[in-house]
Amino acid sequence: MNQRVVIDPITRIEGHLRIEVEVDEQNVIQKAWASSTLWRGIEVILKGRTPMDVGLLVQRICGVCTYSHYRCGTEAVENALGVQIPLNAKYLRSLMMSALHYHDHIVHFYHLHALDWVDVVSALSADPARAAQIALQYTDEPLAAGEGDLRAVQKRVQGFVDKGRMGPFANAYWGNKTYRFSPEQNLIALSHYLKGLEVQRIAAEMMAIFGGKQPHPQSVVVGGVTSVRDMLSPARLQEWQAKHAIVRDFIKRAYHPDIRMAADAFSGEASVLGGVNVHNFICTNEFYGADGQYLYQQGVIHNGDLTKVADVDPSLIAEDVTHSWYTADKPQHPYDGTTIPNYTGFVERDTIYGKLPAINEAEKYSWVKSPRYNGEAMEVGPLACLLVNYARGNPKVVNAVNSFLNETGLPVEALYTTLGRTAARMIETEILADECHAIFDALITNIASDETLYVKPKIDPNKEYVGHAFIEAPRGMLSHWVRIKHGVVENYQAVVPTTWNAGPMDANGNIGPYEASLLGLKLEDPTKPLEVLRIIHSFDPCMACSVHMMDYQGQSLGEFRVGPTAA
Repeated sequence: MNQRVVIDPITRIEGHLRIEVEVDEQNVIQKAWASSTLWRGIEVILKGRTPMDVGLLVQRICGVCTYSHYRCGTEAVENALGVQIPLNAKYLRSLMMSALHYHDHIVHFYHLHALDWVDVVSALSADPARAAQIALQYTDEPLAAGEGDLRAVQKRVQGFVDKGRMGPFANAYWGNKTYRFSPEQNLIALSHYLKGLEVQRIAAEMMAIFGGKQPHPQSVVVGGVTSVRDMLSPARLQEWQAKHAIVRDFIKRAYHPDIRMAADAFSGEASVLGGVNVHNFICTNEFYGADGQYLYQQGVIHNGDLTKVADVDPSLIAEDVTHSWYTADKPQHPYDGTTIPNYTGFVERDTIYGKLPAINEAEKYSWVKSPRYNGEAMEVGPLACLLVNYARGNPKVVNAVNSFLNETGLPVEALYTTLGRTAARMIETEILADECHAIFDALITNIASDETLYVKPKIDPNKEYVGHAFIEAPRGMLSHWVRIKHGVVENYQAVVPTTWNAGPMDANGNIGPYEASLLGLKLEDPTKPLEVLRIIHSFDPCMACSVHMMDYQGQSLGEFRVGPTAA
């Protein structure tokens, strides 16, 4: 008889996410449902406000993805008004975006996702001397992986254990049989977990140099960027370069080797060799470069076919709410999108933990909408970006992907896995770290003859405007859509990466990447579903972004309990 497993809340993500799965007698997942359980609010707040404030307001959609929404919202208004920003502003926006990508990807792997791969308790039994030798197998210059470094890390974490203060390492599934690192490999990764805490701070400081602060930077405006003094200050420019060098060093000497190590250790672990069951991928242009081209280019792949890449057609995007807690009579294009709540709640069901409130999959069950591209579910994110650019023959991506596959001995098909999705995020980050200097150098060259950072936008209150913007945020393709009438925002929608990935079943019975990724997965122990967490975390969920609406009338929308199913 099938049993239902409820994981609520999923932790080590941004926001509130509930996963339910149904397993058969062999503990193989037959059905899966993803539900975001908190409703927030920005789009309604924007109505009636000046378009010049859109960027500052929409960055409050999320405390992690602040710059992504800030820039995308600003560029949607620029698109509507026909504003062409100066070249220096394009370069600075790309540099700020690079800082966000570094920060998000490092934090994601080490501080959100790593504990799905790394058994911290096992690391305490490691031999630091042997671990230091193992680190040399994956790079000639290991960072924070010498015998002394590793012994100090072991002592530090043992101190937490002795005091009964496990902190972020508490309430995990230590000892699960799907952990594949040796104690020594666990210790290496644990050392980089701690080192990553230092490096992510430096990446955040990079954003603040040109953004004013991080999170919630303040320097991007409709028409350009305002941080002209920082752009013209040799000290600030040198500071940015110095911090970039530190972050790049960590990517090269810790992040890349650790993913190689994971590929080595987990290459035979079945639970990471699936997890990509929607084979449609979409991404957009990102990182405007010195040659007027983008480092990563837009495109759509259908059915995993790397021989064909289509251009993105914005008119083919629509959001379905059949199983979302909203009301609409058909899928809506973002320009015409509505967000009318229709919360129907949960039903009581038998689960492996006893009776619990559970998803009613026959009805509505999530605050996330279901975006579709020409009626099809799509995966977005670093894996989609790399696959599209690999298929396009982007030389930087082709070289980096082939190099990684050669290092690990994995076939290209391995990209279509949880391991591949995790590796793609690192590869995307490393390519950026190697190429970002060209954007910086282009800025330096251009300001020698042109210091322009801003053009004043014009808006006619007697005209109506529509505009949109696409950017490749750390979690994937993000788009904002705006209608302006009488000089104020008439309608606003944001279609965000996690919405594409986490959306529930649509009217045609098609499921999205989260739900599809879990089908066929065998659990070693359904009461400790580490395999589910590993796959879902590989998407880097950001639920605050995907449910950017709130109950502005103060209604009670649900009750939530953190109990034995928290993970």
